[in-house]
Amino acid sequence: MLNSISYIELFVFSFAVFRLTRLLVYDQITSFIRKPFLEEAVETNDENVTETYVVIKGKGIRAFLGELLSCYWCTGIWCAAGLFLGGWFFPAVFEPVIMILAIAGMAGVIEAIVEKLVE
Repeated sequence: MLNSISYIELFVFSFAVFRLTRLLVYDQITSFIRKPFLEEAVETNDENVTETYVVIKGKGIRAFLGELLSCYWCTGIWCAAGLFLGGWFFPAVFEPVIMILAIAGMAGVIEAIVEKLVE
C-alpha cells in the first residue's frame, strides 16, 4: 500500500493533516469543540507579563479528549488516521476535503513565510 502513494500525494496529504490539526487545536472557529474539554487560564507573573495556558477539564473520557485536543502531536495522529481512512473508504467525499485542507495549509505556510519576510 505504501508503495502506491506518490510523493505529491504524500505532500498534499501532509498539508491537509497539518491544516486540520491546526484547525482543531488552535483556531478560534473551532473553540466550541474544545470548550467542553479545555479551559484557558490567564496569569500575570511578577514581571507583569501575561501568560495563557490550558487547563484540562474533568476526568475519564472528558480528560482524555482534553489531553488529546491540547496536544498538537496527538491530535495530528488522529487527524491523519481519519483523513487516510476516510480517503480510503469514501474517496468521493474525502478527496475534495483533503484537497481543500491541503490548499488552506499551503496558503497558511506561505502567509507565515511572507509575514517573516516583511518584518
